[in-house]
Amino acid sequence: MSDCIFCKIINGEIPSDKVYEDEHVYAFRDIEPQAPVHILVVPKEHVASVADISAENSHLAAKCLEAAAKIARTENLSSGYRVIANTGRDAGQTVFHLHFHLLGGAELPAMIVGDAV
Repeated sequence: MSDCIFCKIINGEIPSDKVYEDEHVYAFRDIEPQAPVHILVVPKEHVASVADISAENSHLAAKCLEAAAKIARTENLSSGYRVIANTGRDAGQTVFHLHFHLLGGAELPAMIVGDAV
């Protein structure tokens, strides 16, 4: 999508602090981190949200979660981490490109994340 900020980041039109990339996934540090480690894990193919996952594209969500586990290991999050996907405006989603927040590096409070890019 031409107006999607995450598509622009994936395409290199907007700079990011990339931590991981493969054929299906791009991951980068959140510019407004809400934990010592706060990484956004996004599929390279545009899917608007969890609500738009289907049989045809569900492999993208799986690839994101596989990448999140790899990233958590490289970020030394062995004490634990959280993976969050906000879905829809009422849940705090402000960027409508499927993404997962990977948070860790400290003990996390019960509620922590809204969408910040």
